[in-house]
Amino acid sequence: MGFVYALVAAGLSLIFGLMELVNFAHGEFLMIAMYVAFFGWSLGGIDPVLGAPLGAVALAALGWATYHGVIRHILSGPMLAQIFATFGLAVFLRNMAHFVWGVDFRTVQDPWLSGRVSLGGVFVGLPQISASVAAFGAFLALYLFLSRTETGLALTATAQDRQAASLMGIDTERMFALGWAIGGACVGVAGALVAMFFYIYPDVGGTFALLAYVTVALGGFGNVPGTLAAGVVVGLVEALAGLLIPPAFKYSVVFLLYLAVVLWRPQGLFGRF
Repeated sequence: MGFVYALVAAGLSLIFGLMELVNFAHGEFLMIAMYVAFFGWSLGGIDPVLGAPLGAVALAALGWATYHGVIRHILSGPMLAQIFATFGLAVFLRNMAHFVWGVDFRTVQDPWLSGRVSLGGVFVGLPQISASVAAFGAFLALYLFLSRTETGLALTATAQDRQAASLMGIDTERMFALGWAIGGACVGVAGALVAMFFYIYPDVGGTFALLAYVTVALGGFGNVPGTLAAGVVVGLVEALAGLLIPPAFKYSVVFLLYLAVVLWRPQGLFGRF
């Protein structure tokens, strides 16, 4: 789960690093990605693992459209306008899902990767293991893209200093739109993976969004590699807390860890500032 949290948070961290804006609709993006995976399975017989690229493309398109339709127009406005824009988008997407798909819980029945395996006497679901491996692979691909390609380096340069990047000939407007598209694609892959073993309903994004915010804050806002380590920490703390205390209270331990890190190191475990 830590790797999945990291992949969900990677898009959030990338967008914040680019334009210092928090996408409060990030959880709803994940919810839509899960519905894309579900309907790909129920209507087209596409297993969520094979449907992950479809989810990536669909959510990348949604991210790109969100930037050009909403974000681009409020970037020069006050911070409250930016906050209310993405928060309002979250409310709209959630209620649209209620209206279109109803409140019923849906599940993907019998995915290709089902059952469980024993690891040192501990039984772990095969869908969870495959999701973690695929999420780590997607995260690694994102990191290699950002650090080894010309476009990825342009994104990184824009995140570090928007004005300097513009003076060097980088189209920062294009980088912003690309950042939102990549952030959406990360959520699209994560949503398809989570759909293999998690209930799908309009409010499902809320829990994942909260954990994504915690992961980004622990790793350091804008620090994509730090997000991976923070995601693993959050996943391990959540799992161990659910083992040692009643599972209903396991998230409280995660949030206590978050508060402790924020009080001790406000920039996050791996943030610079």
